[in-house]
Amino acid sequence: MKAIRVHRAGPPSELRLEEVPVPEPGAGEVLVQVHAAGVNPPDWYGRGGLSAIPEELRPVLTFPFTPGSDVSGTVVALGPGVTTWAEGDEVFGLLRFPTTIGGARGYAEYTTAPVTDLARKPAALDHDHAAAVPMAGLTAYQYLVDHAKPEPGSTVLVNGAAGGVGHFLVQLVRHRGARVIAVASGRHEDFLRGLGVDEYVDYTTTAVTDVARDVDYLFDTVGGPHGHRLTPALRDGGVLSPVFFGDYHDHELAARGIQRASGQVHSDGRQLGELAELIDSGAVRVHLDSTFPLTEAWRAHERGERGHLQGKIVLRVAGAGPRP
Repeated sequence: MKAIRVHRAGPPSELRLEEVPVPEPGAGEVLVQVHAAGVNPPDWYGRGGLSAIPEELRPVLTFPFTPGSDVSGTVVALGPGVTTWAEGDEVFGLLRFPTTIGGARGYAEYTTAPVTDLARKPAALDHDHAAAVPMAGLTAYQYLVDHAKPEPGSTVLVNGAAGGVGHFLVQLVRHRGARVIAVASGRHEDFLRGLGVDEYVDYTTTAVTDVARDVDYLFDTVGGPHGHRLTPALRDGGVLSPVFFGDYHDHELAARGIQRASGQVHSDGRQLGELAELIDSGAVRVHLDSTFPLTEAWRAHERGERGHLQGKIVLRVAGAGPRP
């Protein structure tokens, strides 16, 4: 089969298309013929040697590896003891995350998947859109149901609202009955208003804290050294949920009684199934920023590293070989 492999840390050109053996599913696993693979920040972090992750938190990468944790495809073989899925089932999932940062093996024509990481593909979505959901969608879903848990009627500020995680967050927050203030650059206004946000702030023309005050929850999908510039928008005693590493001046947060509520996204087929139900009901839409063929995975990584995404990047794994 064809798969993308990384033999050493470096730029997108290190993503090489190679011929490799079709993997065998082990106990508790299935073999999935991959129709589409989602592209996520950990993919390009791993390809680059994880330099974007603080050294003390940086896992060890083993080369060569095939990146990609998000897949949508069809079950074509069952490992020993598997009864929860059958050949021909259409599934999607976030595979082996965060236990495998590099080498979840989604950028390939076939991959093995733990059955507990999979859910039935939403009937409303094609494989391209389904592959865009797992990591970003579960990040948003787990932040809301496991960590921050915003109350109906509360006010929620989402920074980076047009991106992969952000566009799921604004829809899920609205579904929970909270008021949403979305922060993004000007080109995303129509897109975000179409998702039902209550207020939109173009950070390129307006200081967020000039118009957003006393919000109950702040979800920051951007992070970085300037994250603290947003915290004055939170009311005293509010909740900060950073999705990525950032400097939030923790001593100031403590003085104001601001709580942190965050956690590492993890594979969970059950929760992904709950998210699939929301998608099939029409409560949540999935937006693609761009799609690329598997042969041009390097272009997908270049697009991701430029940032300012509107939705998700997906690799279309066309021309998958015959069933093994």
